[in-house]
Amino acid sequence: MSERVTKPSAATWVGFVLMCLGMFMAILDIQVVATSLPAIQDALPISRDAMSWIQTAYLIAEIIAIPLTGWFTRMLTLRWLFVIAISTFTLASIGCAFSGSFPTLVSFRVVQGFAGGALIPAVFSAIFLLFPIRLHPIATTMAGIMAVLAPTVGPVVGGWITETWSWHWLFLINVAPGVLAAAATPCLLPKERPRFAELATLDGYSLALMAATLASLEIALKQAPQDGWLSPLCFMLFALSAAAATGFAIRTLKAKQPVVELSTLKNRSFAIGCALSFCLGVGLFGSVYLMPVFLAYVRHHDAFEIGTIMLVTGVSQLVTAPIAGALESRLDPRWLSAAGFGLFALGLGCSALQSRGADFDEMFWPQVLRGVAIMFCLLPPTRLALGALAEPLVPDASGLFNLMRNLGGAIGIALIDTILYGRTGGHAEALRDRLIAGDVTAAKAIGLDLHLFTHRPPNVSDATVEAYVRPMVEKAAFALSTNEAWALLAGVALLGLLLVPLAGPPPQRTDVNEH
Repeated sequence: MSERVTKPSAATWVGFVLMCLGMFMAILDIQVVATSLPAIQDALPISRDAMSWIQTAYLIAEIIAIPLTGWFTRMLTLRWLFVIAISTFTLASIGCAFSGSFPTLVSFRVVQGFAGGALIPAVFSAIFLLFPIRLHPIATTMAGIMAVLAPTVGPVVGGWITETWSWHWLFLINVAPGVLAAAATPCLLPKERPRFAELATLDGYSLALMAATLASLEIALKQAPQDGWLSPLCFMLFALSAAAATGFAIRTLKAKQPVVELSTLKNRSFAIGCALSFCLGVGLFGSVYLMPVFLAYVRHHDAFEIGTIMLVTGVSQLVTAPIAGALESRLDPRWLSAAGFGLFALGLGCSALQSRGADFDEMFWPQVLRGVAIMFCLLPPTRLALGALAEPLVPDASGLFNLMRNLGGAIGIALIDTILYGRTGGHAEALRDRLIAGDVTAAKAIGLDLHLFTHRPPNVSDATVEAYVRPMVEKAAFALSTNEAWALLAGVALLGLLLVPLAGPPPQRTDVNEH
């Protein structure tokens, strides 16, 4: 173990903090822009159907970049990978802000997403490459806070920017921290010699297969809820993704110098850690997506009000982080992971029981439970997955570990949309039938005045009654579908709890020179 690892300097710590800041901005950007897509649509001539590509372009590029981070690290070193990625991310943010057309904006979003995707696993690699075992809990806690706090505070930041300034500032907020990180980290992070000879080892066919796998899967997941999971387009995309993934796996496992080191998945603790990362992604990104949808459609809150309500989760995460970090260094990560996913399932399950009129008060304690749980669902599984791996394996493994969290989020959101699109109509029809039959409990469920329901005013036409009742039925039906989506997320968290015992013994990697 090198001297820089066993005795990290103050400069290394400052450099790591700036790396965490860069990762925070990359993750925050997704949520900030998602909150304010209507404002961008109003400013640029973008159709409603095309608008979602502002996000999809970023996510496709990001999900392709994440597993490539190991190869980039080997070629450029961790130091220069981060500098190039944060510089590119910052320049692309400026390009997005000054885009005058939809194609230009999407092009810069692709560049921004690819650079942002490299930042995320680079930070988690840095934990195990820059610091000794005894400092891993501190570094993991710092990175974990940034990774899970960004999606939570994104809606309030995006809402505030949209209401206070203009949509351009959704991207320009990245410039100052990006310039600071790009200018300072070359002087702060440990210096290593780049190995550009790695370029000659790049397997272009494997890269193309991986890109086809992830891009087609991301697009299919985007379209499936509206078009149907077995629609011709989605079926073709899923088939293409499966075929490309099979070809990629066969070619990569046979390669002497693979683009991504898939053989790491033979390590049981790492494989289970990746599965837990997937389950966390479903619950974390799913809940951050589902709450604003419910609060906007059913409760009519604007973006800033929604963000303010969701800050409860963020505050809970901040309060829990140092506790989770301290326990993570003392207790078996399997026990902590089990506690985290159990508590996460409870918090998600509580939301599955919320009423149509749920607001800040009713959502408070489920948010607290989830905020506390998330830190235990991220920090111990990170140690479980990466803590015992040999140093050369960490960059590739970090890419796979973070990829699974993002894939979980994409699949979770697609499943949520499938429930919301597919189940709401059936619930609305059932409520209408019950109202026609004179069911008082159905009237209560939609918030209809019972006296008005049992004593219909004279001379009121059926069309008038239907126009009055229809919005109430639709919102109540949507609330029921939302609760079913929360139950799905709780089920995935329970799956994570059941996977924990399958992990091997806690990682026991030691620092050779540490004393």
